Formats: sequence, structure tokens, C-alpha cells
Amino acid sequence: MKETAIKENHLYLKAFRQGGRFVGRTVAVYVLKDYAAKRLMLAHPEKKYVNRLGLSVTKKVGGAVQRNRAKRIIRAAYRELVGKRPLKTGFLIVISAKPEIDGKSSRDVYADLSRAMQKLDMYPSKDSR
Repeated sequence: MKETAIKENHLYLKAFRQGGRFVGRTVAVYVLKDYAAKRLMLAHPEKKYVNRLGLSVTKKVGGAVQRNRAKRIIRAAYRELVGKRPLKTGFLIVISAKPEIDGKSSRDVYADLSRAMQKLDMYPSKDSR
């Protein structure tokens, strides 16, 4: 399923200021509980809670080609991460690329994202199954 995007600037700012943060070699990850999750769940066709994903890639990464490549790599790593092990739902997740992402593969970004989700306690506990 395609992930839901964060489109409003105020949600990015709220995640940056109030969210939990993990900074890795290639990306920084911010996670914040989504207070609109209940409303979005009711509007969802399958009545499921979803995470909203936002990507932030600044000009420090490089030109337009490098920034778009960074976004593609981050999306691929995130999809692989969610496919292997599900995450808790009902959160805003903002992934910000660092300049070191230039020239890295999705495996490198996957390793950072996996470590970030572990540190930010985004994996459901085994008790809740």
C-alpha cells in the first residue's frame, strides 16, 4: 500500500520541534504521535491506522538530480523496512536526508532507518500480537 504523505508545513515543523529524533550517518528521523490518526482511520477504506511519511531533502545534499535520487533511495529503503517488519501506526514520520547520503545505496539508508526505528521504539512489542 502506498504510504500517506505529509503535505502541510506545520506538521513538518511540529515533528521537528516536538518529535523524537534519531540522527544517523545518512538520515535524521523524527517521529511524532499523529493527533489526526483517528480521523484518518475513519476515512481509510480498510479502517486502519496509517503512518504519514514526510521527506525533507535540502540543497546541502546537492542539485536537483542528487536531491531526487536521495528521495528515491529513502522511499525504497522505507518500503523495504516496512515490508520486512511492520511499524507501529498512527504516527508522523519525517525523514531528513543529510549531505552524506550522496553516493550511498538504499542498503546504507535501510541500515540507518532500521536503527532509528529501533531507538525510537517504533516496532510493536511481541506482547501486543
